[in-house]
Amino acid sequence: MPPSPRFFDPTQSRRLQPTTNAVTKCGDRRISGPSRPGAERVTRVIMESRSASVFGIDRSLTGKAWRWRGGNMDLSDGFGAGPAGLEDDIVTQLLLSRGVAREDLERHRNPSLRAFLPDPSAFRDMDAAAERIAQAVMTGEAVTVYGDYDVDGATSAALLILLLRGLGHDARYYIPDRLLEGYGPSGEALVRIAGEGSSLIVTVDCGAMAHEALEMAHQAGVDVIVVDHHKCSPELPRAAALVNPNRLDEDDLAASHGHLAAVGVAFLLAVATVRTLRKRGFFETRREPDLFALLDLVALGTVADVAALHGLNRAFVAQGLKVMGKRENIGMSALIDASRLSRAPTCSDLGFALGPRINAGGRVGESTLGVRLLTTTDPDEARDIAAQLSRLNDERRGIEQAVQEMAEMQIDRQHNRSVIVVAGEGWHPGVIGIVAGRIKEKTGKPSLVIALGADEGGNGKGSGRSISGVDLGAAIIAAREMDLLVAGGGHAMAAGLTIAPGKLDALSDWLDTHLATDVSRASASQSMLLDLALSPGGLTPQLVETLESAGPYGMGWPGPRVAVGPVRIVKADVVGADHLRLIVSGPDGGRFKAMAFRSAESEMGQALLHASQGRRLWLAGRAKIDDWGSRPQAELHLDDAAFCD
Repeated sequence: MPPSPRFFDPTQSRRLQPTTNAVTKCGDRRISGPSRPGAERVTRVIMESRSASVFGIDRSLTGKAWRWRGGNMDLSDGFGAGPAGLEDDIVTQLLLSRGVAREDLERHRNPSLRAFLPDPSAFRDMDAAAERIAQAVMTGEAVTVYGDYDVDGATSAALLILLLRGLGHDARYYIPDRLLEGYGPSGEALVRIAGEGSSLIVTVDCGAMAHEALEMAHQAGVDVIVVDHHKCSPELPRAAALVNPNRLDEDDLAASHGHLAAVGVAFLLAVATVRTLRKRGFFETRREPDLFALLDLVALGTVADVAALHGLNRAFVAQGLKVMGKRENIGMSALIDASRLSRAPTCSDLGFALGPRINAGGRVGESTLGVRLLTTTDPDEARDIAAQLSRLNDERRGIEQAVQEMAEMQIDRQHNRSVIVVAGEGWHPGVIGIVAGRIKEKTGKPSLVIALGADEGGNGKGSGRSISGVDLGAAIIAAREMDLLVAGGGHAMAAGLTIAPGKLDALSDWLDTHLATDVSRASASQSMLLDLALSPGGLTPQLVETLESAGPYGMGWPGPRVAVGPVRIVKADVVGADHLRLIVSGPDGGRFKAMAFRSAESEMGQALLHASQGRRLWLAGRAKIDDWGSRPQAELHLDDAAFCD
């Protein structure tokens, strides 16, 4: 591990309590496993093999087999029936089942930057980029940060702007309009920025595939640094530096960080820039900027961009949430207030409360609002922008619902397709990515949603979301090279595209053929993966706290899924918009609420609504805290269910 920048302090890892053992039964199935004070009823099935179904459930109400999560958990040594396994606690199990080696457990219990931050110089062009920015700072050159209009772009741009301010340099920013300019840097915009006096432009979260635009900038005599994380082609665009862990010519260490969001790459560039200026003696008469204070931006951009939360990203988010809780960024604090959060934000808040509000500016409003909010020093301005973003987010929800309803009408005709492609005239390009994600969740297949006639040339604008094991970004790049697209790119789980009129059917057929094997393989491996089994009385706030201590959770570091049972349904009803609410109880006296969001009309929802109250069943989902009442209660957010008898 390379030496860490001197502004990071190590955090000592927490040692957890030893475990005891608890036992329960469902029929003749014996369940046992470790528990700890505050979660004494936590249980885990002793399995004969990794492939054995949990409780014999090979087809649940969602049609899935229940399996124990894999990773490197050794069920025969350390987690079997023998007493050797009792020394391991719940958090250890969660870490092991997410691929952490036993010898690396302490580093992952409390992920710190000191433990995970690589030497930025390991990335190609990083030193060149840092040198060029340092030169601009020391000579007072005009610098413009060119960002994308989504959360990753906004946080990346805000991070570099705040960095430069901390270095005594007031940088400008430029965020393109989603509808008028589309994704990525345009040559016209870069030339115009150069004409307004900027001799250095730094693009963030875009530019990796902007060959024509960057060539125009070069001809105009302006230097462009590209900071990106999207897929690259073998031939790179002309730039003063192109920093991207997904360059095809990266060494192994840098390439292993291909899961970083652009804001994570921007933070590494900030580290490299400060180090370069330090070597040049820049800080002999001034204070170094506090880079740690920028981690709230890194956390927000990383989670909102659905970047995999393992390794460095997990450290970014874990430490960034601590910074966010201090509310030192005026705009971030206003955003938290506008989201009606009365506590410190959690990882899920970044994805479901804060991120969508920043995104709303770029989707259905003014693209610069996110950067303005995150860089303002005026509390009144921050409150006004945060309120405006909340209003736009409400408007976005209405637009999204209308587009989703129209898109779902096309799904039934594609049940034999490996990739779902839906398209419509008049669909708002600002919500198609969200709708694609919804359809992907509903169908379990990669999904593309295309707004036809979205630009002046009649081209369609599309956004796609993929499933684990299917690289949609690479497929979109290949489709562009096959002349099926005007433009396109992305990463494994998400992609964007521009398609000419008349090419929709050809693209759909090509994707269906090109990705059929990958989708089939990925779909066949899909199971309902479980981490723990609980008796009903074991679902407690203390257990939720224990599970959360192995977080933060997100893409690539899945939140723990627990099975709870056996239970009987006391009450089942529909609340809100298609949400199913259950009140269940077990033979141990445990009683709790379970929620299945947007599932009342699903096969599972209907089966649970009309189930006989005497039938026993197992419920699987995420243990959460319901803090609406006078005292916090644990509840279960349902993913699946299966009848016991």
